[in-house]
Amino acid sequence: MASCSEKAVMVLAIDEHEHSSYALGWTLDRFFTPFGSDAPFKLVIVNAKSSPPIAVSMAGPGALGTEFFPTVEVQLKQLADQITEKARQICATKLVNEVEVEVIEGDARNVLCDAVERHQASVLVLGSHGYGAIKRYPFN
Repeated sequence: MASCSEKAVMVLAIDEHEHSSYALGWTLDRFFTPFGSDAPFKLVIVNAKSSPPIAVSMAGPGALGTEFFPTVEVQLKQLADQITEKARQICATKLVNEVEVEVIEGDARNVLCDAVERHQASVLVLGSHGYGAIKRYPFN
């Protein structure tokens, strides 16, 4: 049995969309649940949380003043908490308990690339926005 430090790392991106939940369930069913406590990967789930200026700018330039940043920040934190709680519940339902969950503020592209580098991940799993059920890319 390999310890977590010897296992290859799989980073899985998750957000509020259903395709992320599907990707998580699909991944757990194929790479974790069948192996029990001897899964071939260490799973790191990453949620890229938007920063308030990015979220507010989606409303349009000058639409909202900076006084709304604290409110937006609270809402973004609540959304991140809901996303990570749902991910933990999906993992628990599939009896996968050794999971690291991270919420990192920033642009998803940068957050995910940084997570892959930081964890020296072998695999990055992303839900698809219409390019098929799931998109996989091995890094080795």
